[in-house]
Amino acid sequence: MSLQDIVKGFREVATASVADAVDKLAGKRGYMDSEIKPRINERRIAGPAVTVLEGPTTEFLPPQHALDLIDSAAAGSVMVIGIDGEANVAVWGGLMSAGAHIRGFEAAILDGGARDITEIRRDYDFPVFSRSVSPGTTLGRFKTLASNVPVVCGGIEVNPGDIIVADIDGVVVVPKALAGKTLEAARAREANEGEKRAKLASGVLGLDMYKMREPLEKAGLRYID
Repeated sequence: MSLQDIVKGFREVATASVADAVDKLAGKRGYMDSEIKPRINERRIAGPAVTVLEGPTTEFLPPQHALDLIDSAAAGSVMVIGIDGEANVAVWGGLMSAGAHIRGFEAAILDGGARDITEIRRDYDFPVFSRSVSPGTTLGRFKTLASNVPVVCGGIEVNPGDIIVADIDGVVVVPKALAGKTLEAARAREANEGEKRAKLASGVLGLDMYKMREPLEKAGLRYID
């Protein structure tokens, strides 16, 4: 599958299905801390990650790596900024949203704060998921250290090119190498859930459906919750 097909597919399956699929295929949690929430709208987003790492400083420096990525990354990218969970400064605001919106970015995912919320909602409706909302500037406190390197955001390592899937339920990181298999597993879960709903509608008890797990697993078939 092409990247375009994979991203399109992830838009069509529930975030819960993606999270469950990553759990099974990667053998570890792929969804970010619950504090990483949508701050602008409840739009569902999916796209490949571009990353920025920030660290402490006393210098008054602009977020140069982030600004450079906004100018150079492909349309549809998801900006992910790691700042070690610092919630009391804003690593994203109105001007960066303006640039990202104009360049066709999908969203921004922040391990720190966002600000200029009213402006972003009014002028751009650009999706921002962040750990907090804060009026505080990074100037004199933090600076960008590198771009397109592994970062930790919401407790999860994000590598450039990993697929980010997010909505009101939360943010899931799909490892790039597992993207195709994760999408297939998520679709299988959706089909399974559809079958369960049909059975419930026909009068089958919920407990009876869960009893189906054991014979399936004994037959060597994979059961996806």
